[in-house]
Amino acid sequence: MQLCDKCGNLMLPIKEKGKSVLYCRKCKSRTELDNIQCKVSEKIEKNPLDGIPVIEEKIVTLPKIDVICPECGHAEAVWWTVQTRSSDEPETRFFRCLKCSFTWREYS
Repeated sequence: MQLCDKCGNLMLPIKEKGKSVLYCRKCKSRTELDNIQCKVSEKIEKNPLDGIPVIEEKIVTLPKIDVICPECGHAEAVWWTVQTRSSDEPETRFFRCLKCSFTWREYS
């Protein structure tokens, strides 16, 4: 990658009269290439946990239910369901205590 000395724009490689040159589309400047191979690459940083939802915070958007927490004895929790087994089996219901954030499940 090379930037134009005159305007600072990115110069693109093109063929002109059988020679490879770098060409600026903005100011029309040209620079000859001396048998240089061009390679374009991009390094992408990815966190291994990207795309994995982790529920760590107290959630207020889930429905609430009156149920006793087996950990602290608090009487209110939020709940959600997940199909954890085959489709002909019932869903698994998960609960999270609103006081201590303990999470447990109930199989139907």
